[in-house]
Amino acid sequence: MNYVYIVQCKDGTLYTGYAVDIKKRLEEHNKGGGAKYTRGRGPVRLRYIEVCTDKSTALRREHAIKKMDRRQKEALIQSICLLGKDR
Repeated sequence: MNYVYIVQCKDGTLYTGYAVDIKKRLEEHNKGGGAKYTRGRGPVRLRYIEVCTDKSTALRREHAIKKMDRRQKEALIQSICLLGKDR
């Protein structure tokens, strides 16, 4: 599987990423590894996850989400919460 995800860092900022193994990736973030941005901002909390059919689709989606402003990302997170799938 290919995942696009948004985590909330300890300082309240949001980080968007791509992973094949989401559980492993979150562990990496929380151990201070993974993305340079999240180092020192842990622990992180998963706020949003999206499953994509292939890597190229996931990377395009990650790029699109990264271009969103915070308000748009919060709306995306809220849309999944309204469906009862809050992570």
